[in-house]
This record gives sequence, structure tokens and C-alpha cells, in this order.
Amino acid sequence: MTQVNMLEAKTELSRLVKMLEMRQEEVIYLARNGKAVAQMTLIPQESVHKRIGVAEGKFRVPDEFESWDREVEEMFGGEI
Repeated sequence: MTQVNMLEAKTELSRLVKMLEMRQEEVIYLARNGKAVAQMTLIPQESVHKRIGVAEGKFRVPDEFESWDREVEEMFGGEI
């Protein structure tokens, strides 16, 4: 836990944010007259690869999937 006064927070904002980003601190408290009045934390980031649906992880694409395309293509004379 780090506590800084308002003047230090104003002049060292970039450094304080970097401390949070680097996980050197979980919370930084901002103080006025030695008493903590606010806190800085990272905003939780959601996973970019989030899938939608109830079947997530329930289906695996078969290894022969690509060969099925070629079989169907051959049924139509080699052109689809």
C-alpha cells in the first residue's frame, strides 16, 4: 500500500500509474493533510477472446474437415 499527498500525486501521476500497471502496488491512496481521501486502482480488463454461447468448448473441429470440402467439390465437378 502506498499513500501519497495531493501535491506529490499531481507531480508524479505518470509514475504512480506505472506502479499500478507493473503490479508494484494494488492500490494507491491519495491523502489530504495526511488522511487518505481517495484511492487509485487499475480498471479490470475483460478477456478479448471471450466466446458467446452455451456450447463453448463442447465442439472440436474434426481433423478431416478440410478433406470434406474437397469431397463436396469433386461431387460438383471440381468447381463450387
